[in-house]
Amino acid sequence: MPSRKPFHFLRAALLISLAAFSLNATASLFDDEEARRDIRNLRAQIEQQNRDSEARVQKIEDSIKNLGIIQLLNQIDQLNAEIAKLRGQVEVMSNLDEQLTKRQRDFYLDIDTRLRKLEGVPADASAGASSSSAAAPAVASSSPPATASQIAASRAKEDAVYDVGSNAFKRGDYAAAIRAFQTFIKDYPNGQLVSNAHYWMGISYFNLRDYANARGAQDALLRQFPDSAKAPDALLAMASIYLEIGDNGSARNALEDVIAKYPASEAATKARTRLLAVRR
Repeated sequence: MPSRKPFHFLRAALLISLAAFSLNATASLFDDEEARRDIRNLRAQIEQQNRDSEARVQKIEDSIKNLGIIQLLNQIDQLNAEIAKLRGQVEVMSNLDEQLTKRQRDFYLDIDTRLRKLEGVPADASAGASSSSAAAPAVASSSPPATASQIAASRAKEDAVYDVGSNAFKRGDYAAAIRAFQTFIKDYPNGQLVSNAHYWMGISYFNLRDYANARGAQDALLRQFPDSAKAPDALLAMASIYLEIGDNGSARNALEDVIAKYPASEAATKARTRLLAVRR
């Protein structure tokens, strides 16, 4: 009977091999599961870090946005403050300009009034008229010579018409002043204040920026009344008109004419100062 010992050995070896394989398989299975768990944990950590990073970035962006808005609001407040300051300065300058304009207007009108008194009818005019009429042969006339009272009354009426334009100019109503001076020139073409009326009418046009008519009024004064006390001022006004329209060459010529023709006048003094500025 054959021996069964080798068979037992073979069986034992087979069982040992199976056991070893089972242990290896179990160990391998355990290692895979642990690795998967580690991967899941690592993935969860990475996802959490990503969420934390996104939250921090969003927080930083919000802070930057808020900071930009605050800076923008601060800049707007600063600009509003500067605008308010500039508006205040403009109002102050406007008030000063208005006051200076009024003072200059009053100053000119005061000078004009004084000149009118100086240019009044001389006392010997009526005496001369009386002596000449006495020397002349007695001739019947339908219109006797005007008496001193009649001359005074006529001059007073003339002054009253002139004052309409003068007062309108003083109020700053330049359009009304122009109309009044035009009426005066028409009604009193030989009056002693005609040259003054031309001058102030030209200044009124200038203030209305109607430079063509302003030039025409001053030019009429210079042509018709070259010896008038207003002639130097009219020529100086012509220079201002040329400067306003950008004709610096004509402005220089007008200023030089003031100095050459009326060297002792106040207008010549102003012309010398302005000429230096024009030449720069």
